[in-house]
Amino acid sequence: DACASFSYSLVHAVGYSAPTQSGIERELGLSMAEFAIFGSVLTIGAMIGAVTSGRLADSLGRKMTMRIAAIICVFGWLSIHFAKGATMLYFGRTLLGFCTGVLSYVVPVFIAEIAPKDLRGGLATSNQLLIVCGSSTTYITGALVTWRNLVLVGIVPSVLLLVGLLFIPESPRWLAQAGREEEFHASLQRLRGENADISEEAIEIKEYIESLQSFPRARIQDLFLSRNIYAVIVGVGLMIFQQLGGINGVGFYASFIFSSAGFSGKLGTILIGIVQIPITLLGAFLMDRSGRRVLLMVSASGTFLGCFLAGISFYLKAHGLFLEWVPALALSGILVYIGAYSIGMGPVPWVIMSEIFAINIKAIGGSLVTLISWLGSFAVSYSFNFLMDWSSAGGRSSCSLRRAWSLYCSWQG
Repeated sequence: DACASFSYSLVHAVGYSAPTQSGIERELGLSMAEFAIFGSVLTIGAMIGAVTSGRLADSLGRKMTMRIAAIICVFGWLSIHFAKGATMLYFGRTLLGFCTGVLSYVVPVFIAEIAPKDLRGGLATSNQLLIVCGSSTTYITGALVTWRNLVLVGIVPSVLLLVGLLFIPESPRWLAQAGREEEFHASLQRLRGENADISEEAIEIKEYIESLQSFPRARIQDLFLSRNIYAVIVGVGLMIFQQLGGINGVGFYASFIFSSAGFSGKLGTILIGIVQIPITLLGAFLMDRSGRRVLLMVSASGTFLGCFLAGISFYLKAHGLFLEWVPALALSGILVYIGAYSIGMGPVPWVIMSEIFAINIKAIGGSLVTLISWLGSFAVSYSFNFLMDWSSAGGRSSCSLRRAWSLYCSWQG
C-alpha cells in the first residue's frame, strides 16, 4: 500500500550510502571528506523537513503533503543518478533528506488517524517492520547492483506512493479539523466500509477536535514549564543516547567497516539485512509484554557488547595479534550491535515519545525530539568516517564502554 511504499522509500534513502560507498568514490573520485558530506547531508535536509512537516501537514492535508514529498523524492533520486560530481550528489541527497524528514512525521500521523482503535498499535508496529524490511532490502540489493541502478530501485516506491495516494481517502480527523463536514463523513465511511455504523466514531472524533481547540496554542517555552520539562528531558535524552550509540555511522558506512576489518563489504551488508527482520519482529512481540524499560536495558547492553567486540577486532588488527580472528570478531560485533539496536534502542524511544507528551504540546514536543534526533544523526554520520580513520585502535571500544555505563547508571537512577 501507499504507506508501505513510504516505509521502503524512507529507509532506502537513509541506507543508500552503506552499500554504495566504494562504487561512488571510485567512479566519481570522491575523497573521504566528500563522501562523509554525502552521507551526512541527508540529515540536514531531514532536519528542515522535520521542522516544516507539522505546518505542511496541517495546512495542506496529509495526502497532499505526502504527494509533494514523493515528487521531490523522485527529483532527488534522479539528481543522484545523473550526477557527474559531488555537487549534484549533495543536492539530490539533501532533497531526499527533506522528504525523509517530512514523511517520517506525516505517515505515522496518517496511520494513527485512519486506523480503527483496535488496529492502531498493530499498524504502527507493521510500519516499523516495513521500515526494517526496506532497510534490509537496500543492504541486500545494494550488494548486487551498481550505485546508479540502486537509485532506480529507490524511485519505484516513490512512484508507487504517488499512485497509491490516488486510491486512499484523506484523514478524517484532518478533514474534521478543517471544517469539511461532508468529506469528513465520506472519508470515514469509506475507511470503515459502506455498511459500517460510523456515527459513534464521528462524534468521538469531533469531541477530540473540540478538546484540542479548547487548549491555548502551544509555544516553544511551554515545553520548559515544570509540568512538561520531565517529558522533554526523557524524550530528548533517549534520542541523544540513541544517536550517540552510533547507529547512523554504522548504517551509513557498514561496507567500509567490514572492508577495514578484512571481511567482504557486500556479504557483510547482506548479513545485516538478514539479521534485522527477525530481531525487529521479536522486539515488536515483546514491546507490550516485557515493557519499554526492560527492552532498553537489554538493547543497551547488547549494543555495548557489539561495539566492544568490533573495537577488540580493530585493536587486534592494529597490533598484529590473532589476525585470523579479526574478520569474525568484526562481523560478530556489528551483527550483535545491529540486532540489539533493532530490538530496543531503535523503536522504543519513538514509542515513548508518542506517549509522554500532554495532548496540547504533543506536536511541538514531537517536532523538538525529531529535530534533536536528526541533529545527532548528522553529527554521528559526518564524523564517523573520520573517527574510523583517525582514532586509535580500541578507542572506539573504550568510548562504547563509557557510553554504555553512563546509560546504565542513568536508567538505574
